[in-house]
Amino acid sequence: MPTEVNAEFEHPRLVAVYDIECPWSRDDDWFLGEVRAAGARRVLDYGCGTGRLALGLAAAGFSVVGVDPAAASLDLARRKDGAAAVDWRLGTLGAVAGERFDAAVMTSHVAQFLVEDAEFEAVLRGLADVLRPGGLLCFDSRDPSDAAWQRWNPADSRRAHRLPGGERVEAWTEVKAVRDGRVTFEHHYAFEGGETLRSRSTLRFRSEDVLRGALAVAGFRVERIDGGWQGEAVGAGDGEFLVVARRAG
Repeated sequence: MPTEVNAEFEHPRLVAVYDIECPWSRDDDWFLGEVRAAGARRVLDYGCGTGRLALGLAAAGFSVVGVDPAAASLDLARRKDGAAAVDWRLGTLGAVAGERFDAAVMTSHVAQFLVEDAEFEAVLRGLADVLRPGGLLCFDSRDPSDAAWQRWNPADSRRAHRLPGGERVEAWTEVKAVRDGRVTFEHHYAFEGGETLRSRSTLRFRSEDVLRGALAVAGFRVERIDGGWQGEAVGAGDGEFLVVARRAG
């Protein structure tokens, strides 16, 4: 049973599971509401995955570019209803170099997959480069004080799904290491036909102060950081940092 890094975004079998596990929910409502309140017209969904939010933004009338480095995720996104309304691009920020957007979003904790500080800071600078002055940046990052990884164990995380073709798959998560704000874990998948697959990922948990500092250096002004999807204060919501920032200038 091989273990691949971030295979839930790259392996077609696991991308299908990921897409089922992540339907439209309150986090998408939050991002859509922020983009709408900002009066944006052209939106960058960076790390768009299988396209859930990008498609929702396009259906709401926004001009949307969805960028992701995972070909299998984009392949699934392009097959969905309404996909022709989104400009899908394979790659990273180089795929939109020289363009301008009114808003940029990173959903589903994409920011935490940018594990190294230099990588995270480079992405923030790149997003500032493609946003117009005053342009909106929104992203989510889990609050490390909530210690969400303590719930990522086989007992608490076990779930089962039916794939579109009817095949049943059982999945669970197991943490492998916690060190210096980095949490490494494995997703396990057991398919009805006997196939088993694993995906290993590492997420970076950053404090609010670290996030604010990195944003300032990259040229952003933080408007607010919510702690939950209903606008709760940090520490009183869903164990999240929901960042709303503007490009300075």
